[in-house]
Amino acid sequence: MTTEVLHYAAFTTAEGGGNPAGVVLDATGLDDATMLTIAQDVGYSETAFLSVGATDEGTTRADVRYFSPVAEVAFCGHATVATAVAFAERHGPGRLALSTAAGDVAVSTRSEAGRLVATVSSPPTHTRPVDPDVLTGALAALCWTAADLDPVHPPHVAFAGNYHLVLGVRSRETLAALAYDFTALEALMAREGWTTAHLFWAEDEVTFHVRNPFPPGGVVEDPATGAAAAAFGGYLRDLHLVSTPTRVTIHQGHDMGRPSELLVDVTADDPSVAVTGRAAAIPA
Repeated sequence: MTTEVLHYAAFTTAEGGGNPAGVVLDATGLDDATMLTIAQDVGYSETAFLSVGATDEGTTRADVRYFSPVAEVAFCGHATVATAVAFAERHGPGRLALSTAAGDVAVSTRSEAGRLVATVSSPPTHTRPVDPDVLTGALAALCWTAADLDPVHPPHVAFAGNYHLVLGVRSRETLAALAYDFTALEALMAREGWTTAHLFWAEDEVTFHVRNPFPPGGVVEDPATGAAAAAFGGYLRDLHLVSTPTRVTIHQGHDMGRPSELLVDVTADDPSVAVTGRAAAIPA
């Protein structure tokens, strides 16, 4: 039996933008080794594998697993957006109740201005300061110094299904010039259990420019990272760096030629964070 693998770009703002993801809408019967092999053949940072269950009162329940070309990932935001849009194109907009390795995730799809849009509600978020010795190692791997860091946004490790290093810098130029030591950062992230490093510059209180190194997935940089965006939203809320409720706009991928936009909605009384974006099929 041949497994159909769809190719979508999530969080797109223009043709050629967004983060590519593989999508398998029927992963029934696929074992771990097969899913990893498919993810390796696809070659994107993640491929999502959906196993659909029952539909009840307009909500479709499904299990989903995510594989990078290297290993399984507990949760992936951009592949979830891609999967939701691909599913909605075939079955109509609606709600998905997804069971992931990181917990239950609710997704809704709708049409806006003739384009399908998906909103993903993340697993509950939390955040903690980075250990000083670990921060020193991270700065060395990133080829930055403490003087490069934004004093308004303290270095943290934030969680929304996966753990992400969160570091803000003082200038857009520092972010744009990023040239990090892949091997050193890969070793540090493996030791600390981080999935990506969420590196950002604040244009204003609710607008951020972001780069996301992803060595654990064998990827130098992710052009759009939904799970990290959700974790970052939780970080901003927990540290009272934004008023709630609010919508945060994240611009990512511009420095690597794949412009992406992620919309992050943060409320005071919900431990989850909602991340919204578009997705489009990648032409063969």
